[in-house]
Formats: sequence, structure tokens, C-alpha cells
Amino acid sequence: MNTEKTFSFELFPPKTEKGMANLQETVRRLNERRPAFFSCTYGAGGSTRDRTFATVDWLVSQGIETAPHLTCIGLSVAEALQILDRYRRQGIRRIVALRGDPPSGTGLAGGEMRHASELVQLIREHHGDHFHIEVAAYPEMHPQAPNFFADLDHFKEKMAAGANSAITQYFYNVDAYTHFIDQCLARGMEAPVVPGIMPITNYGNLARFSDACGAEIPRWIRKRLESYADDVESIRAFGLDVVTELCEKLLAAGAPGLHFYTMNQADPTLSIWDRLGL
Repeated sequence: MNTEKTFSFELFPPKTEKGMANLQETVRRLNERRPAFFSCTYGAGGSTRDRTFATVDWLVSQGIETAPHLTCIGLSVAEALQILDRYRRQGIRRIVALRGDPPSGTGLAGGEMRHASELVQLIREHHGDHFHIEVAAYPEMHPQAPNFFADLDHFKEKMAAGANSAITQYFYNVDAYTHFIDQCLARGMEAPVVPGIMPITNYGNLARFSDACGAEIPRWIRKRLESYADDVESIRAFGLDVVTELCEKLLAAGAPGLHFYTMNQADPTLSIWDRLGL
């Protein structure tokens, strides 16, 4: 396996003490595999800000390379700079810069920054090259984009503003990723775009989440998962086969690494990891 490839894990800030204990055990197990970093999500509009800080603080205290998410919707420039200063003082060197969506029911709109490219630009203006900036990429198109090429233009704006690399929304179609990369290269964008990988463990949850975020579950996968009904073991076994094969094809196609959406669970990601021989 190419040791230059970047493998990383995403966490979300837990809501309870029990959830935090579970996250810490998950991190302990995943960290044995020596990932490049752990990212930690941040609710748009700051809806999970304190929990994000608590999670990031704990990761940093363990000496773990940490990449906090930062969303700019509903965030003032002053608040963003305050958070960035906080992270810099902690020795954090990597940020995942996102637009984010307003928390449902808040009617929150905009703020001083409306696009991730503005946040990237702000980070560069105030912190130079201190932070490695990750941004989001959407091989199957952002659900709110008017069309694929407009979405590609938005992605190019983020890269031009100073992003170093990107992590994709999860997907299950290798061709979507390779086509996206081809289109980026055709536009002169050569920065690494790491595929986001979502293990399949629960079909109902996956279907709801995918419909909401615009990630396509190919029909043949949906039909197989539907056929298993409540047979959790079969769903997980099939999901492991599907996602492992997806990862193998992505790495063979030249993907610069993999970013696993762990959902704060170690077993599904480690099963894929071990199958891949990473």
C-alpha cells in the first residue's frame, strides 16, 4: 500500500457523558491504526460549538492530530477569528472549512460569510500557511447546486481561495468520483481530493441521510438492502463487501487516501480497514 496516501477518521461531538466515554474508546481503538488525523464536526450556526470544543480539547490532550470542522453560516468574522486563534494556541494545524447549513427551524440565514470560499480566504489572510485547509467536494453534486458545472465552479473558488485539499461527500459509485477528478484536472485543479467513505450498517438510517444530503445509493444496492429487511447481520455483511470493494477500486484508481465517516463507531470502519490490509 502506498504509504503516502492519507487515511483519516471523522467523529461527531457526543451529547452525553456516556457518548463521550464511547467516543474515547472508539478513538483509542481507531488510533492504533495511526491515521493521519481525526476530524470533528461542528454544527452549523454553532449548534454544537461547546461539544465540539470539548471533543477537540480531549483529542488534543491525547496528543492526537486533530482537524476541527468550522462552518461559516451564522458565524461572524470576529467569532471565526476567535475560534481560529483558540485552535492555533492549541497547536492545531488542520481545519476543515465548510459553509454548513442553518440548524433546522432556526431560520438562520447567512451571517457575514455565505460561502466556504470566504472562510478559506479569511483563514489565509489572518493565519497565512499555518493551517492545512480541507474543504468539501461533491462528486454527485451538492443538493442545492443548480447544476454540476456550477457546483464545480464553487469548488474551484474554494481551491483558489487557498484550500490545500478536499474531502468528498460519501458516495457508492466509483465513476462519480473518477469523473469528478477528471473534470477538476481539466480545470487545472490538481490538489488531492480524498473520498469520504460511509460504512453501511443500517439501511433505514442510511436511506434517510442519503436522501437529505444528495448522496445516491445505487438501485442495486438499495434493492439488496431492502431485501434483508431487519436482518442486521446480513445488512452489515453485504455492506462490508460493497464498501470494501468501493475502497479497493478508489485506491486502484489513484485516490490519494480515504476519510472514514465513523459515526463514532470503531467496528464498521476497522472491518473495512482490515479487509483492505491498511
